[in-house]
Amino acid sequence: MTTPTDPSAPLAARAHGSALTGRGWLNTGGAELSLESLRGKIVLLDFWTFCCVNCLHVLDELRPLEEKWADELVVVGVHSPKFEFEKDPEALAANIERYEVTHPVLDDPELTTWSEYGARAWPTLMVLDTQGRIAGNLSGEGHAANLDALVGRLVAEAEADGTLRRGPAPTVLTERVPQTLRFPSKLVTLPDGRLVVSDAGQHRLVVFQADGATVDEVIGVGTRGHADGEAAEAAFAEPNGVLALPLEVAAEVGYDLLVADTANHLLRGVKVGQDRLLRSRTATEVTTVAGTGAQWMQGEALPRGEGDARSFSLSTPWDLTWSRVLNRVVIAMAGIHQLWTYDPVTGALLVLAGTTQEGLVDGPAVTSWWAQPSGLDELPDGRIVIADSETSAVRVLDPQTMRVATLVGQGLFDFGHVDGPADVARLQHPLAVTALPDGRIAVADTYNGAIRLIDEGDGSGPATVVTVATDLDEPSAAIVGPPVDGIGQLIVVESGAHRVTWVPVAPAAERIIDEGAQRSERPATEVGPGPLTVRVLFTPPEGHKLDDSLGPSTQVTISTTPASMLTAGGGVDTALERTLELDPAYTEGVLHVSARAASCDADPAVEFPACHMHQQDWGVPIRIVEGAPTTLDLSLLA
Repeated sequence: MTTPTDPSAPLAARAHGSALTGRGWLNTGGAELSLESLRGKIVLLDFWTFCCVNCLHVLDELRPLEEKWADELVVVGVHSPKFEFEKDPEALAANIERYEVTHPVLDDPELTTWSEYGARAWPTLMVLDTQGRIAGNLSGEGHAANLDALVGRLVAEAEADGTLRRGPAPTVLTERVPQTLRFPSKLVTLPDGRLVVSDAGQHRLVVFQADGATVDEVIGVGTRGHADGEAAEAAFAEPNGVLALPLEVAAEVGYDLLVADTANHLLRGVKVGQDRLLRSRTATEVTTVAGTGAQWMQGEALPRGEGDARSFSLSTPWDLTWSRVLNRVVIAMAGIHQLWTYDPVTGALLVLAGTTQEGLVDGPAVTSWWAQPSGLDELPDGRIVIADSETSAVRVLDPQTMRVATLVGQGLFDFGHVDGPADVARLQHPLAVTALPDGRIAVADTYNGAIRLIDEGDGSGPATVVTVATDLDEPSAAIVGPPVDGIGQLIVVESGAHRVTWVPVAPAAERIIDEGAQRSERPATEVGPGPLTVRVLFTPPEGHKLDDSLGPSTQVTISTTPASMLTAGGGVDTALERTLELDPAYTEGVLHVSARAASCDADPAVEFPACHMHQQDWGVPIRIVEGAPTTLDLSLLA
């Protein structure tokens, strides 16, 4: 399929969109949609998968766009799964509800429509005009303003030629009935034994008595928003990580809990109400302690331990833990693949590890690569253990040496359910890790529905992995509970089942499971054996120009898996076009391309032009075939 790079190109130059083909439709009341049935509407195809934090960002970016253009625009989510679990239609339906997706969704488990439109990355956005022709092709996130402008131009165009058909989108939603928990995420124990659960699906916190069943208090109004104040008026957006601060720190800062208010891109402090003898209960108070409320985007400053924490943008903080070594909070900043720290006493934020590049690279923390870190805990020796979800990995960061090592995990596209030595073991999108009293690490292996145990042993050999529980529904967190009859217990958040459950950790329950190692199934792109030219297509948004005022406006990083497949042309450069030499000994591999481009307002009369950094990472499976094309185009913004 040929896609024009200029949305203002003559109509005749626009390629027609391909048929929307998949297993079925959701949010349509059972109706099958087609491009023919959507004629007269601007159609935005959002190729996404529910594991992907960048895709979740795009869902949030599209909400105001859908509201503004409710009568002219139809957003269609094309769910193109990365992990095996995401192919389950029930899991897809649940996660559409979890993330409050309110537009039609095409279930495309075999990536049929993905392939027809030439998508190569999550997320990819295609905009079709009222006659079903492709008018825009964008990869990555942060395109809300560009999309708004493009839809406005296409609406004006369609009004002029009489093809616009106004009216509501063909969406049919089921009613959401309030319940005690809906897609809960993380939990923590208060000093008095009560449990606090982040009720992400209902945008609130629920405080339970120690039994985990009796509700003591609800903190938050239960609808998406941002408001400080007492429990009944505070508002959150998909809160995840909850951390009980050390008592001395809590006394000094005036709040007991720190909350990763994920979709608000904030940290919130919560002073939890307490019962008092012969006096009324103290009120619960919620405050904002870090973040501007805007999502951090490429080009913005990263914190260096100075300034007001509320003046820095965050990006999808997912989990929190306390580091005794650092004497501060460690934050899993999932949205930009980093770890940060926060000092509640001074209010200082600081990047601890990660470059914002997505991948699995160990070594010095400052140059390490991460992929959506989503779970944290501190080990007895002070190291921080991390569930790095998109690489299906468990990793450790030593704050004394500031080095990172991987215990289990191979990379962005390798997963499975395999126990045994850590170098062959596989996980599938784990979201939490828990330090156990005996020194082992429990893993909430979310997409395998399992609790796994990692034993590092004495360090002389590889760690080993066993399974201690299966048949759980998206476990997303666990904490150590009191033993029952001498058997250790984990209190587990079973997110997909909307509950907290107790899981025994007993030697008799340990099993060795081998369901096979897997790789993400994406159609391979056939390329010729000769030199391969890779072109990153980027056209600055209307009214913008490439900005080189602070240095080169573009940067492209290229590598392959296996690394030895690429013999020349790899590394970092500023050119958007690169010629690569591939080792003829390899017939297939994965091409990794990371691109950034900065554009700014082109009007010379503007004293302080608005600027934006566009970024996307691609992992493209390639197969070497004689006679295949020797040029590969990747659309950043076209």
